[in-house]
Amino acid sequence: MPDIETETLFTGISQLASPGAGQQRGAAMRELTVIQNAAMLIRRGTVVWVGKETDAPLAAHVHDLGGVAVTPALVDPHTHAVWAGDRLNDFEARVAGQTYESILAAGGGIRSTMRATAGASIPELTDLARPRLETLLRSGAATVEVKSGYGLDFPSELRMLLAVQLLAADTPATLLPTLLLHVPPETGRAEYVQAVCEELIPQVAAEGLAAAVDVFCEREAFSVEETRSIFQSARHYGLPFKLHADQFHSIGGTELACALGALSVDHLEASGEAQITALGASSTVATILPGVTLHLGLPAAPARRLIGAGACVAVGTDLNPGSSPLYSAQLALALSVRLNGLTLAEALTACTVNAAAALGLSDRGALVPGQRADFLALHLPDWRDLAYTLGSNPVRTVFVAGQPINQEVSS
Repeated sequence: MPDIETETLFTGISQLASPGAGQQRGAAMRELTVIQNAAMLIRRGTVVWVGKETDAPLAAHVHDLGGVAVTPALVDPHTHAVWAGDRLNDFEARVAGQTYESILAAGGGIRSTMRATAGASIPELTDLARPRLETLLRSGAATVEVKSGYGLDFPSELRMLLAVQLLAADTPATLLPTLLLHVPPETGRAEYVQAVCEELIPQVAAEGLAAAVDVFCEREAFSVEETRSIFQSARHYGLPFKLHADQFHSIGGTELACALGALSVDHLEASGEAQITALGASSTVATILPGVTLHLGLPAAPARRLIGAGACVAVGTDLNPGSSPLYSAQLALALSVRLNGLTLAEALTACTVNAAAALGLSDRGALVPGQRADFLALHLPDWRDLAYTLGSNPVRTVFVAGQPINQEVSS
């Protein structure tokens, strides 16, 4: 007999659109399965059957979605959702024509966020981050990565990670904390990197405070050799690693990350042929961040060339106060079509299974048997509305492990 408590057949699905399970590379990113008049059987939070409603098996419970489209829930593989303070003065100065260097010299820029965050308590950080994460969840993101990186010292970084841990216990979304080495200190740089490798990473690994380690490898941040040392420490202590690279300059970080087997390289606005080739030949995910292109006016990451090279491309919001105040995973998907040239199918794949792969996850992002039943019911009967709509939320209901989390009003 069916288990009444754990089995539900979802019907009334006008279209069910999904990529295949696991990392999708190159042309495979366009290979969606779209089932018309579909149904889906969920058991204990996992998809066990998908097909035409006329072929559906019997189930203990039936949930009629009312004739709307269904897609996998989105995954946001790159956020900085925990911060204090704001960058409104920076924004006003930048649109008035001031340079980043002049803003930084006046006390603004990333170091102003670091000062504010370092001065905030864990309860203050969680109170500030909670509504940001709730907004991301309503936009369709059932799995969200959250980085540290705004700490001026190790205790500040640890407070950020502890805040993420508390937030993870307080939300239905899956939150994955990442230790980010964002900006080196202005003095004592070599000693800082050594302490990161010999003190901070071992502590974070031993206490289970992070699922991965990230490094910002740029002319103004960490060098390739410093990044290599941090990656080697992360690997030694059993933590996967990833990279911010090629945002402003390409200095070799992408090639290093691909050679060492990083989970992902994120940004890529300044990537050239060597970096595109390296990503196309590796298992490392290329994560593009269209919110940065929109907010800072940077060149868009070369998504079409990456896909042409056979790379696995993902999309994230890069939610942060300085370069991408983007609170919607759905809008990041929509912008990746307009700014990075992804097709609608590629954008859905990039925001689901490939974004999960960028976090080292293979159990979500596709609505096929064996996958976690995180999915979206849209307002409209056509799944393409997820990429089409701007400024209104096309997501009616977010389901996490088969359970409805929110119910949006009609758009």
